[in-house]
Amino acid sequence: MSIKLGVPSKGRLMEKTFNWFGSHGVTLSRTGSDREYAGAVDGIDGVELVLLSAGEIPRELAAGRIHLGVTGNDLIEEKLVQWDQKVAPLAGLGFGHATLIVAVPQCWVDVDTLDDLDGAAAAFRARHGFRMRIATKYHRLVRDYLRRGGVADYQLVDSQGATEGTVKNLTAEAIADITSTGETLRANHLKILEEPPVLESQATLFRSRVAQKTEAERETLRNLERLLGV
Repeated sequence: MSIKLGVPSKGRLMEKTFNWFGSHGVTLSRTGSDREYAGAVDGIDGVELVLLSAGEIPRELAAGRIHLGVTGNDLIEEKLVQWDQKVAPLAGLGFGHATLIVAVPQCWVDVDTLDDLDGAAAAFRARHGFRMRIATKYHRLVRDYLRRGGVADYQLVDSQGATEGTVKNLTAEAIADITSTGETLRANHLKILEEPPVLESQATLFRSRVAQKTEAERETLRNLERLLGV
């Protein structure tokens, strides 16, 4: 048996994760073709690399099928109910930074805060007969954020891609999405509310609280955490 480490299976997240582990004396590498999700770990015995999509890693950690995993804390908090009972953050890795924000059309000159948004939502429903639509794929996080901010008269509509375009395409009145530079928002004539963001996110190493471990695996995990300095 071995400690299973889940890592994003492609792109910049995979490369930067490999680099971060490499800088701590643990070499991760992909084996086989790009279509094969197989990998190897050098620098410590008893650790198995599992290549997954970043979106799958929260579920695998929560189910105890992997012991450690690298993914964004936005995905952990969105996908896992009572996430802190299922996983523990060990270290922010210093890359994959993104901010989950709420944005409205730039032409809404009187809407800059959540209080303004609540007023606009009530006026929208009175005028149109249905609730203002906010497009997002982060339903749990956004619903909690808007509830805390006192926004009531809205509905969340699911958007799994090109969320910034939903306002222009008339499928939503506002959006809640991840942004890093804000350029795409500006290109789509959207402005971020002048409020603290819904969430600040970065790639993070998490440990499963529920994964079963033998005594030998516990020792391997302790050795790995010492190597990584977490």
